[in-house]
Amino acid sequence: MNRFLYQTHLILGAVVSIPLLAWALSGFLYALPNTVEGGTVEKIDAMRVKVTPAEAMARANELTGKTLPTTALTLLMKDGRPQYQSIGGLGADSIFIDAETGEAAFSKPPTLKTQFFREAHFYFFAGGWQVTLLLIFSALATLSALTGIYLNIVHWGRILRKRSE
Repeated sequence: MNRFLYQTHLILGAVVSIPLLAWALSGFLYALPNTVEGGTVEKIDAMRVKVTPAEAMARANELTGKTLPTTALTLLMKDGRPQYQSIGGLGADSIFIDAETGEAAFSKPPTLKTQFFREAHFYFFAGGWQVTLLLIFSALATLSALTGIYLNIVHWGRILRKRSE
């Protein structure tokens, strides 16, 4: 039984370590200043905001030529300028609307570092399977940890019994 658990633990460790390594590396990458786009946080200069949220959504609709199903409209500082970010209806893309001038533009494609961060950290590559994969890998990691704990208890139990004899 212990041999089976030992082999199961090793196999689970190998299977779980790959996505865990990608997740850890992407988290490390995000922790480095200015490595991932949007990694810096600036205080919004409210005096520079001239465009209302309703006007920003209208500008995004004008840019695309249709009414977008906007799910989020965020005001942030980007490149030293107050900007709205309109998200929704375009998948992972978004539209930035300058909060001073009202000029709207599609977001630029992410850099390779940012793309790796999004794909590895949030499992964007999985599409509709994102949550399912996260649950499966979480369950496998839990099972790997539990088998490791059990094997350690058995191992140290044997050592302690030998010492007491």
